[in-house]
Amino acid sequence: MHLSLNIDPDIVALLREEIATGERAVSTAIREAGTRLKSAWRGQITGAGLGTRLARSIRSEQYPKGKPSLNAAALVWSKAPVIIGAHDTGPLIQSKSGLWLAIPTPAAGKSARGGRISPGEWERRTGLRLRFIYRRRGPSLLVAEGRLNSRGIGAASRAKSGHGLTSMPIFLLVRQVKLAKRLNLAKAADAALGRIPEAIVANWVGV
Repeated sequence: MHLSLNIDPDIVALLREEIATGERAVSTAIREAGTRLKSAWRGQITGAGLGTRLARSIRSEQYPKGKPSLNAAALVWSKAPVIIGAHDTGPLIQSKSGLWLAIPTPAAGKSARGGRISPGEWERRTGLRLRFIYRRRGPSLLVAEGRLNSRGIGAASRAKSGHGLTSMPIFLLVRQVKLAKRLNLAKAADAALGRIPEAIVANWVGV
């Protein structure tokens, strides 16, 4: 006696199709989570008044690239991690030398590199000497004898007689600064992670 068994439909083909469906569902859910988290972080940054340029430093990428996978993963990161991390944690900032932090006033202007100017660079740029003034209450000062130009930035006086000279506070000196915590990136990340299982099921069933 000869027996034969035919299974219709093909179970192996069905399993392969189901795995492919699962791969697409997982990859879609992970991609959506990464995109959602990137948008949430960018929204926090602009909402905190830190600007769109810093917000655009938040990027996202999905792995593996170009194909669905049950092991899909998304990476969301910043191209300015030090700045973002500082606003996320609210650290206590102290001078590396243990003395003073020099915070430029509007009269100091900007560095030639576009960022915060240092006392040394300011003296080299203007040719003026900074004078230390200690204050018991409030920050101590670095001041210079000069004039404010049309942009409100301290500069050397053009008058040979010294007419119009004024003492200009150029830097505030403090021992330490507590940076305010303006972001909560972990909360947004937890929210994005929490929605992934539901999204996988929705994409799997809906495919």
